[in-house]
Amino acid sequence: MKHLFVIIISIIIFSTTCFAQDSPSVTPSAGSSAYSYSGTMGDEDQLRIYTQIWGQVKKPGFYLLPDDTDLLTLLSLAGGPTGDAKLSKVRIVRPSQDNGQGEIIWVNLKKYLDTGNYDIIPVLKAGDTVVVSGTIFYGMERVAGFLAKFATVLSIYNLYLTIQNK
Repeated sequence: MKHLFVIIISIIIFSTTCFAQDSPSVTPSAGSSAYSYSGTMGDEDQLRIYTQIWGQVKKPGFYLLPDDTDLLTLLSLAGGPTGDAKLSKVRIVRPSQDNGQGEIIWVNLKKYLDTGNYDIIPVLKAGDTVVVSGTIFYGMERVAGFLAKFATVLSIYNLYLTIQNK
């Protein structure tokens, strides 16, 4: 009976670590504007835009930014890239203004870091979603982690069968 308990606990741990997800962040509803008015600063009105950043950054999520914010600023606000980030292919998904086909913008942040050419860095627009993908090694690490957990559960099950047959 103790062995069955160990197997059940192992399966629970395995399933929660493999299939756990972060809670989603709050985003504006479909009918709301991608802009927000935040008052004046000096003599100028300040608009804010809703943007999202996903993937290999330390604090992915939903951000409300000044309307002239560039990609580097959002990346910095999100805690910067993780060690597994593929900086040579950062994607900005820009929705269409007229509900048609959106636009995909590819940015090579590695090239910016190598050259210092600031012209590479785009200014974000309302509704943009930035996706920082992981490297191939990140994907392989995830698969290896899953296989290691699966092998652990199989080993525990094999141990249980061995004890049952004695």
